This record gives sequence, structure tokens and C-alpha cells, in this order.
Amino acid sequence: MATLHGSIAAARGSVRLEFYIVAPDATGTAVRDALADAAGRGVAVRVLVDALGTTALPSGFWRPVTASGGEVKIFNPLTSRRLPVRDHRKLVVVDDELAIVGGFNLSDDYAGDGVASGWADCGLVLRGPAVAGLARSFDLMSALCDTTQPRAMMARLGKGQRPPAETIAPGTQLLLSGPGRKPNAFQKRLRDDVAKARTVRFVSAYFLPGFLMRRLLRRAAKRGARVQVIVPGKSDVALSQRAARHLYKGLLRAGVEIWEYEPQVLHTKLFLVDGAVYVGSSNLDTRSLHINHELMIRLTDPEVVAGGEALFADLLGRSRRIDPASWRASRSWWEKLRERWAFWILSQVDPYVTRWLVLGPR
Repeated sequence: MATLHGSIAAARGSVRLEFYIVAPDATGTAVRDALADAAGRGVAVRVLVDALGTTALPSGFWRPVTASGGEVKIFNPLTSRRLPVRDHRKLVVVDDELAIVGGFNLSDDYAGDGVASGWADCGLVLRGPAVAGLARSFDLMSALCDTTQPRAMMARLGKGQRPPAETIAPGTQLLLSGPGRKPNAFQKRLRDDVAKARTVRFVSAYFLPGFLMRRLLRRAAKRGARVQVIVPGKSDVALSQRAARHLYKGLLRAGVEIWEYEPQVLHTKLFLVDGAVYVGSSNLDTRSLHINHELMIRLTDPEVVAGGEALFADLLGRSRRIDPASWRASRSWWEKLRERWAFWILSQVDPYVTRWLVLGPR
């Protein structure tokens, strides 16, 4: 958060800020005030936040920003047909020179080290030519926010082409996603990497990969690759945790290592495959992969990859490994049933209801 505040305070020309959740607490208010100060000294401030993620904000929360000349847009107002699809992205671009991407929101939940206090999450600061691509991405989402027709905004839930991977700097790919049934750029690139990987290390706050990714993970483990997955031991969404646990048995049997992070709620999205690291807003679940708008970055810079590996090692050292034998013995029939139902609701019911609400009965 210190980097975010410092960047806004130092802004000279422009600030673009896009988040899913902004809370009316000390963290959210401090960022709002920093944006208002920037707008007041002539910086072009543009804010894009999700309607569902900001329902807790009082009606006049953004008034200091707009009164100082800043622009605030609310993505996807809460009507029945618009409700399911959200802008889950997290992005800050300052002066077209610096960008911040990650999985964290603007809330006191993230005010801590993820060990003694606060949720465990991560972000990445980028400078150089990649920033222009991220600024362009913000502008496209801002334009999409102006679309009034639900069908147009939702891109007909998979009837069109999904955005391809875009190289925005040497060794840096921008992987955008939105509503759709087909694999998005993040899924495609990650599948390609896992298919030939020697090491696979995932950290996913909400872990519900599709059939093809589960098969790739099992095959990687069976051919001798080390596959390690860190998931929450403590989660803010119990239904998601139960759905993820429904998948443990098949993955453990194939040799995939599953670890549960124990100190605090795990909200990190970090994927390491051999010499590449993925960072951004997307979880490995149905909602992130097929419903919400997400932003991921794939990088191959050795220094960045090393930083990702260090973070993974730190999280792993604070996690408990799931033992296959004791895991099977610990599951009652009732718990297994709850996990099966959670998996069915999130993998099947959620996308079906989304398509029905947005597109109507067909």
C-alpha cells in the first residue's frame, strides 16, 4: 500500500485506478483522499470501480475526487441482468510510467503482512514499455463501462472471440479475460506452459480449475514434474474452499502436492511454471475464468521470476501439507457431500444462472 500511496502522491500528469472492492475504512478513505489531492493539483484522475464491490460505500464517498475535477465511473450497475458479471481487475497506472497490478483490494483486510495480521496477497510494480499496454487496457474497460446494453457489455457470453495474449514488452504478456465459454488468454497460456513443465507452483485463493487443467496437473505429476498447489486453510468464502477440497482426492492420487496456508486468509494469485511467473487478479475458478473481467501478466524476466519463487517459498513454509492417507480418513460422508454440492454449485449452477440472467431464456 505504501507504494500505491507514494505513487499517487508523486503523480504529475495522470492517475488511472481500477479496483473491484473499495471499502469505506481507513485504507479505502486514504486512497480516496490521495486521489482527491492529486486531482486538486491538476492531475487527470480517472477511477473505475465495480458496483458490487463498492456497495458498502456511502453515497457521497467519491465527492472529494469529483469536486476536485476527477472522474469516477461505476462498472455494471446492480440490475438483475448485469449482476453476475463483475470487474474483478486491480490496476493502477501513474503518469504512463508506472503500473501496479495484483490481487489485493482497497480495504483494511489487506493492511498487514499476511502472517501476523491481514490477508496474504501480492502485487507487482512495472515500469517501462509495459505500462502503455496496461494504460490502454484501462481505457478499454472505461469505454466498456459506458455501454448501456447488457448483451453488448457481456460480449454475448462467449459468442465472440476472447482477447488474445498481447506482448506489451519484451518477456511480458498481457492476458485479459471477460465473460465467455471459450478458454481465455490466461487459460491458454497457462495450459501450454503446464503441458511441458518440469515444475509447477500455483497459489490460488479460490481453486476450482476446469477438467483440462486438472488433467494437465495430474499428467505433469505422473511424468515426474513437481507440482505444488497452495490453497487457503482459512478462506473468506467457505463454499469455494469446500469446492476446492472436492478436488483434492484425484490430484493427490496423481502425485500433486496440496498445501493449505494457515496463518491468515490467503487471497494470493500467483502461478509459476518453469521460467515464467503469472501475477494479477484472476483466480483459478469458474467465475474468474469464464464470468468476470480479469487482468493477468505473464513475465519471464529472471529477477521477477526469482521474486515470485521467493514469495512462493515463504508461503509454502507457512503452509500445512495435505497427507493423502490421513486426508481420506478425515472426511466424513457428510463433509464429502457438502464438498460435492459446493463444487456443483460453483462449476455448473453459477455459470448457467449467469448466462440465463444476462442473455435471457433461449
